[in-house]
Amino acid sequence: MARGNGYDVKDVRLAAAGRDRIEWAKKDMPVLRSIGDRFAKEKPLKGIRIAACLHVTTETAGLMQVLSAGGATVSLCASNPLSTQDAAAASLVRHDGIRVFAVKGENRKTYYGHILRALAIAPHVTMDDGADLVTVIHTGKREYLDNVIGGTEETTTGVIRLRAMADKGVLRYPIVAVNEARTKHFFDNRYGTGQSTIDGILRATNRLLAGSCFVIAGYGWCGRGLAMRARGMGARVLVTEVDPLPALEALMDGFEVVPMTEAAKVGDFFCTLTGNLHVLRREHFEKMKDGAIVCNSGHFNVEIDIPALARLSKSVRTIRPFVEEYRMRDGRALHVLAEGRLINLAAAEGHPSNVMDMSFANQALSVEYLVRQRKKLEDKVYDVPEPIDREIARLKLMATGVRIDRLTPEQKKYLASWEMGT
Repeated sequence: MARGNGYDVKDVRLAAAGRDRIEWAKKDMPVLRSIGDRFAKEKPLKGIRIAACLHVTTETAGLMQVLSAGGATVSLCASNPLSTQDAAAASLVRHDGIRVFAVKGENRKTYYGHILRALAIAPHVTMDDGADLVTVIHTGKREYLDNVIGGTEETTTGVIRLRAMADKGVLRYPIVAVNEARTKHFFDNRYGTGQSTIDGILRATNRLLAGSCFVIAGYGWCGRGLAMRARGMGARVLVTEVDPLPALEALMDGFEVVPMTEAAKVGDFFCTLTGNLHVLRREHFEKMKDGAIVCNSGHFNVEIDIPALARLSKSVRTIRPFVEEYRMRDGRALHVLAEGRLINLAAAEGHPSNVMDMSFANQALSVEYLVRQRKKLEDKVYDVPEPIDREIARLKLMATGVRIDRLTPEQKKYLASWEMGT
C-alpha cells in the first residue's frame, strides 16, 4: 500500500489509469459537470471542510472534484471494504490533491482507521453512505461535533439509522437525506441497482439467468429494479416481503410473492435488498438446494447470516474470485458471493455513471444548501428540497435533448383555483 500524511491507497502508480476511467465516467455525467462549472466560478463552498465516507469509485471521484472546485477541502474514505476502485483513489491523490483513505479489501481495523483519518480535518460537513461517519462522530469523536454544520446521507440503510437517531433525540446536527430525492431513488436505486447487481452476479459466477429461479428479498426501489432486470434476463422471479404494500405491488407487477421459507426450496439465485438483519438465515440455508447462489445488494453484510451458514458447513473454500463455497454436512454446496457485501460494487463497478450523475448532483447541491441554510436548520433528518430535485431533473432532460410542455396561464389559474367544478 502507498501511505502518506494525506492518503492511504493501494498504489499511486495506478493514477494514470484512474484518471482515464474518471474521464470516461464524467462523459456521461452532464448534470454534475454543469454544477462543477458553476461551483468553479462562484466558490460556494470556500473554506468548508468536508469528510466523505462513500464508495470510492470513478463517479465518486467526479463528485470530489466538483466539491473541491467549489472551494471545499475534501477528505474521502471508503464506505465499504470491498467497493474501492484503487485506480480512482490513486488518481484523486496524485492529480487532484485530495485526501483519500481507501484500499479495496481492507480489513475492519483499517476500515475504521480510515474513517478516523478522514475525520481528522475536523469537518464542517459530513457526507455518508451508510451513516458510519456520523456514528463514529457521535460515539467516539464527539469533539468534532462543535465544528459540524450538517451532513448528507446517500443510502436507504443510512437514512434508517439516522431517523432512528433523530427519533431518540441523539442526532446532533442536521442531515439531508439525499437518498429520498426522487431523482435519486427513482433512478439510482431502481435502474442503477437493477443493472449493476445483475452485472456483479454475472461477473462473479458466469451463470445463465434464463430459465433459473431468482429470489429477491425486499421490494423497495432497489428490489423493484432488480426484479425487472432479472425477469428481462429470462428468470422466473420470486419476491419475499414483510410489508403488505410492496408485496401487493410486486404481485400487481406480475411477480410471485411467497415467504422465504418456501422460496428457499426452489431458488437458484438469492439476493437480499432490505437493509435488515439476517434476512437469509439457518432455516433457509437448511432448505436450499445444492448449488444455490446467495448474494446481497443491501448496504451492510448483515442481511445474510454467514456465521450461521459457517456453523452448518463442514468446509469453506474460495472456488473462484468473489465466490465462496460452503459445503454442508449433507453434501450440498451453497455459494456466497463477495462475502455477503454489496455484490454490485465488490464484483462489478457499481451503478452506471448516467444515474450517479443525478445522485451526486443531489449531494453537491445539498451540501451547498446546508452551507447557506446552516443557521435555520434543526438537528433532524431533512428531505432534499423539492426545488433542488426538480432542477436536477430539468438539467438531466436538457442534457439529453428532451423537451417538455409548459402550463399555459389558463392552466395555472385552473390548478390554483377551487371555484370551477364539473
